[in-house]
Amino acid sequence: MQLDIAQVAQRSGTPASTLRFYEEKGLIASIGRRGLRRLFDETVLERLALIALGRLAGFSLEEIGGMFGADGKPRIDRPVLLAKADELDVTIKRLSAMREGLRHAADCAAPSHMECPHFRRIMLAAGAGKFKQQRRSYVAEGV
Repeated sequence: MQLDIAQVAQRSGTPASTLRFYEEKGLIASIGRRGLRRLFDETVLERLALIALGRLAGFSLEEIGGMFGADGKPRIDRPVLLAKADELDVTIKRLSAMREGLRHAADCAAPSHMECPHFRRIMLAAGAGKFKQQRRSYVAEGV
């Protein structure tokens, strides 16, 4: 069954602009046009679901593209999945530490945050560059 770009966007929840971008990056391929609209085979929906899952797991589009063989079928390397899971464990640990620090600062009995030793430790770590940005979130190193 053939779907035009609007149908793919509606069924996948992926904006048409993102579909065009994915096509430009080689992640998906249209099979033709109906007028000015791109046409896709319905199997593109499964591929888009795999791309969405990869993005949720933190893979880059380039990494996701490498998970498809030349025939377009998924070729997901299990060691790559394990490495990403290990990376997520580190991120979760860092974010958990930051969450607990923020909760402490919010509940701290000190008259001001500047008088809270825990808050000051986090603030000084940030000032010393012990925080680094990973993609769209900030995580702490060794705080």
